Amino acid sequence: MAKPIEVKEYVERAILVGIHEKLGDVTTYQLEEYLDELAFLVMTAGAETVKRFTQSVEKPNPKTFVGTGKLDEIKQYVLSNNIDMVVFDDELSPSQMRNIERELEVKILDRTNLILDIFAKRAQTAHAKTQVELAQYQYLLPRLTGMWTHLERQRGGIGMRGPGETEIETDRRIIRDKIARLKDQLSKIDRQMATQRKNRGKLVRAALVGYTNVGKSTMMNLLSKSDVFAENKLFATLDTTVRKMVIKNIPFLLTDTVGFIRKLPHHLVESFKSTLDEVREADIIIHVVDISHQNFEEQIDVVNETLAELIKTEKPSLMVFNKVDAFSYVQKEEDDLSPMQRENYDIDYFKEMWLNKGNVQSVFISAKDKLNIEEFKDVLYDMVMEIHSARFPFNDFLYQEHEG
Repeated sequence: MAKPIEVKEYVERAILVGIHEKLGDVTTYQLEEYLDELAFLVMTAGAETVKRFTQSVEKPNPKTFVGTGKLDEIKQYVLSNNIDMVVFDDELSPSQMRNIERELEVKILDRTNLILDIFAKRAQTAHAKTQVELAQYQYLLPRLTGMWTHLERQRGGIGMRGPGETEIETDRRIIRDKIARLKDQLSKIDRQMATQRKNRGKLVRAALVGYTNVGKSTMMNLLSKSDVFAENKLFATLDTTVRKMVIKNIPFLLTDTVGFIRKLPHHLVESFKSTLDEVREADIIIHVVDISHQNFEEQIDVVNETLAELIKTEKPSLMVFNKVDAFSYVQKEEDDLSPMQRENYDIDYFKEMWLNKGNVQSVFISAKDKLNIEEFKDVLYDMVMEIHSARFPFNDFLYQEHEG
């Protein structure tokens, strides 16, 4: 009997485009780091990156983002290499997207659109799907000019179109109606989730936060012995997961949240308000960092900036440097007189640096290899116990009696 023919799924081919503004803060080295992240986003979305194009400019071209010469170079490559899409590492204006698409005649995505697509692919629950759909329509609304999207008519027909109304105006009205309905759905879900949070009582709440793909879900699985989806891709977790935990004799709630990322689309931050409320209302912030990542300090800054927008009052925080098993460095030769670079520092240097900061506690672990987990649990226990004792002084007395 002949074997069935295996049909491989077609993988879209993409090229990446990024610019380095000569007067900006981003160096050419950082631009390559950013394009590495963009390539990871493309891979997470299910495509493959074939080539990168970069350009140093005073400022982005208001019509085509890159210069006309660079755009022509990209066009020639697209035509001769069977490229399916071109992905830009910044948010394009509606007019830039139209002009570029008209010139290249392939699918054009910007960073925001790509992240929204990944979120749509990853969303599992009705809550997450509603949040993502709202963000997508808010992104689409100003970009409708010149596009005929053939949206399903949920309203319309005889008597519903205004005199002389064009297809684009009809689409805009349909999208505004959808946005209004989605916002109404989300407000109802937000109220339900707020009630759920209140029903959890006065138990201490700790929230895992961090850049995307730093290992928060792996830590959640390790600590709570639960089975939260974890994968080496960006935004593996979209839905907030809350688990009740007990360390020694103290019960508390641990929350795993969506990962942050550089240039997180503001539509998503707005749509995921109820999800991010879990962070806002937490008693303890556990900031997980991938110390093996070359750019981990910049990732810390991105998370801290996002947290500063969400949380207006200072909360007890714990920095957990994860993936120490994957940390590597290049030892300098004794006769090398060049300045020390990031890759020359060993992990002991970073331990000393962060432990000396003093304003935030730090632990160094590997959730994957279960290294130093007991120290992490001890530090977390002390933080939870301090808040728990203030809320339940009588219970604390009973715990002490029990231990005695």
